[in-house]
Amino acid sequence: MVSIPTTSSDRHPSAEPSDSLARAFLRTLAQNERKNLRVVDREFGLDPDCDGNIDDPVELILAKTEGERKTEHVPIPADLAAVAVLVARAIEAEDGLVRRLRREAPVVVITTHLPDLVEPVRDVLERCAFRPGVRAMDLTGNRAVVLGSKQGGLLVRDGSHKDHRPEIGNLMVVSALYARVPIVGVAPDPKRQLPRDLLRAAEHCILLPVLDQSGLDLVIEAVTGGIPTRRIDPDLVRTIEISDLPIALRGAASPDNCLDAVARVMAAKADYLQTGVTLEELDGYGAAKDWGLALACDLQAYRTGGLIWDAIDNRGLLLSGPPGVGKTSFARALAKSARVPLVATSVAEWCTSDYLSGTLQAIRRVFAQARAQAPCILFIDELDGISDRAQIRGENVQYWTQIVNLFLELLAGVEERPGVIVVAASNHPDRIDPAVKRAGRLDREIVIEKPDTASLAKIFRHHLGADALAGDSLLPLALAARGRTGADVEAYVRRARGAARRAGRQIELDDVLVEIRQGRNEMSREERLRAAIHEAGHAIVSRVLGRVMIVDLSLHDEGGEAQFAQLPNGSATLPEIEAVLAVLLAGRAAEEIELGAASIGSCLGPSSDLARATEIARRIDLQFGYGKLGLFHVDPAERQFFLAEDIVASMADRLRQAYERARAILRTHSITLRAIALELAEVGYLSARDLDRIILAQATQAQLDEMSIPSLGTEEV
Repeated sequence: MVSIPTTSSDRHPSAEPSDSLARAFLRTLAQNERKNLRVVDREFGLDPDCDGNIDDPVELILAKTEGERKTEHVPIPADLAAVAVLVARAIEAEDGLVRRLRREAPVVVITTHLPDLVEPVRDVLERCAFRPGVRAMDLTGNRAVVLGSKQGGLLVRDGSHKDHRPEIGNLMVVSALYARVPIVGVAPDPKRQLPRDLLRAAEHCILLPVLDQSGLDLVIEAVTGGIPTRRIDPDLVRTIEISDLPIALRGAASPDNCLDAVARVMAAKADYLQTGVTLEELDGYGAAKDWGLALACDLQAYRTGGLIWDAIDNRGLLLSGPPGVGKTSFARALAKSARVPLVATSVAEWCTSDYLSGTLQAIRRVFAQARAQAPCILFIDELDGISDRAQIRGENVQYWTQIVNLFLELLAGVEERPGVIVVAASNHPDRIDPAVKRAGRLDREIVIEKPDTASLAKIFRHHLGADALAGDSLLPLALAARGRTGADVEAYVRRARGAARRAGRQIELDDVLVEIRQGRNEMSREERLRAAIHEAGHAIVSRVLGRVMIVDLSLHDEGGEAQFAQLPNGSATLPEIEAVLAVLLAGRAAEEIELGAASIGSCLGPSSDLARATEIARRIDLQFGYGKLGLFHVDPAERQFFLAEDIVASMADRLRQAYERARAILRTHSITLRAIALELAEVGYLSARDLDRIILAQATQAQLDEMSIPSLGTEEV
């Protein structure tokens, strides 16, 4: 922990609250604590905290050896002291409210945000808010009450009971108003939990503030009797919850020791601020990383007052993608880059309660916690666990409808939670209620794809560290793990380290490869060459036709892969679509030209080259309006059209033409084809820049002009 020395003026700058009322509340609590102490016979110097009898022989011995103890300072429970500070600050911020609570009959509503603070706030109000001699009466219920002049009314609801609703308790409120005594209502969400008439009559609606450094100093002073001489990281202070203080301050000997204990507990709780990678260091996140870096800059400006909340446009994000791509890691890295707290939860965590009220309270609690720690990132995992209301049937309709409605209400209240950025994650975004993704809620969705080869190599380096396999290329690992996720990489490295440790040596490349392959055999030399020729065919035809750009070529244990940039979209014309057919069939054509026969590898499965080309040819004839039927669209469900003899013949003819077109191009560029294939078979991976380098070295000027090869100084596609 980095300590920041402060002077007394630093601890209490003019911009901070005067805290005269907070100190008065703390003195009142200290007096109450002193009254509660058992009377001790000072003749024996007995410890007032000891439950032993004055005649206990052992205590008599200890009393004689310990001597008289000083009891001038009576410690206040840390959590109660913190709540007293927050309540006092909230009351003092309202002009004249202190006097009105002691001399008049105001109606006050206090918002705690967190349900756990409701009872401590009640305790502080009963002991400190009303003038001496006034007894606080519990106004819970729905019957008329009669309050005397020496009484005050307290209506406290935490939202856990079915009666904590606006329509319950109004008769009691109206009758209490006639008494002309102070009435205070306390709830995490008063609009939804306190009687409607109490809110209508309220003259003061106040919010509990968050605990800052000066407030923490007051709490430590109430516990120990002294003020800390240092500060701790403000980012850690903002993560403090009231329930953390008894844990952190238990048994601390001095104010600075208290500060050290708080920093230690908070650092363990907010480990994302201390450990792990930043968003800048993450690889393979594409548009999500760009979104997060822009948000991190905005949050930094927002924290320093350089940007208002309304100006931040990236306030909600839905991350989708297959399991293991690092959606949770993204949220942690985003919080670290932005230097803000991360409040992490999940729909499964919300639904652990056996009752609907518990689930609703869990949802409110996590949003309240985020508001209390703002600016922060609220990360909600497994969002598809909240059902789509249109798909709910039977007895679950009412249950899930209330959950969805509350979540939508909290999500839409973006102005009521300034500084709270909501990032949700889902493996199945299609199962999420469409209302969640409407404007003003999670209206931005970004899909995190599985990492490519280059990103996998960087992810392996991250998990291996800078020293392990420092002199080795990690490309073989990335190629063997093609199609896997960052979570898979972490598991491979962890298991490989364990195997090396048990063997009594340092980790080796083969240790990791064994974990990746899990008994799967590596391709033979002949298989690698065939796969390399196949992928080189895609690259050559793609470069010549210029319609589909190649991102990279790679070989892995199960074959090869040419990664294409985005295929033509709705603006594509027939020549562009026909070029795609030629590129897809070029791998098979290259095998036939160089090896005399094509393998069936490009024809297996629904995602194979031939399957994709056939689907495009079908759509040309039946849906794009370019086939024998002319300007006619056939619904995909009308399968009888697909098997019509003339349609099948048209599709087959179109595929034959594309195949012959690819063969003609590859014959012309056979030298370059072989050069690409040989290097790919050797190293296993070629980027777009590598392809340009080989083509520049092998092709004639006429061939270069035909392919429009960019100079080597341009950026990789």
